[in-house]
Amino acid sequence: MFKLLILLFIFVPLTEIYLLIQIGTQIGAGPTLGLIILTAIIGAYLLRIQGLITLTKIRQSMDQGELPAGSLIEGLILLIAGMLLLTPGFFTDVLGFVCLIPRIRQGLVNLLVRRFFALHVRPHESQPVVIEGEFHTDEH
Repeated sequence: MFKLLILLFIFVPLTEIYLLIQIGTQIGAGPTLGLIILTAIIGAYLLRIQGLITLTKIRQSMDQGELPAGSLIEGLILLIAGMLLLTPGFFTDVLGFVCLIPRIRQGLVNLLVRRFFALHVRPHESQPVVIEGEFHTDEH
């Protein structure tokens, strides 16, 4: 995990700098800054819409007495998308916009849920399953 974080803290900024230089040389500094600001504004608007939809799903699940686990994870992904979209740069904007696509976001939710259950909710193969309870008969 530590190696992954180090890689991200080196790879992401270097990629952002490279893309900013490349795009800046193609279209100029002013349009590059304008494009960064425009993507942040569009991202914030789309994030607001998706966030309200997810909040509605959470409320509906809770009203029905269900655990809104998937919707809560979806909300976490939207939070991460918001942080990526507000970070100046094109690489993080692309990652943020990808997280705003509902099908991709739902796929990420399914992947995270499956991974969680695979890591944390496994029956112990060596131990037998014991179900404790009481048995009563009604005599008429």
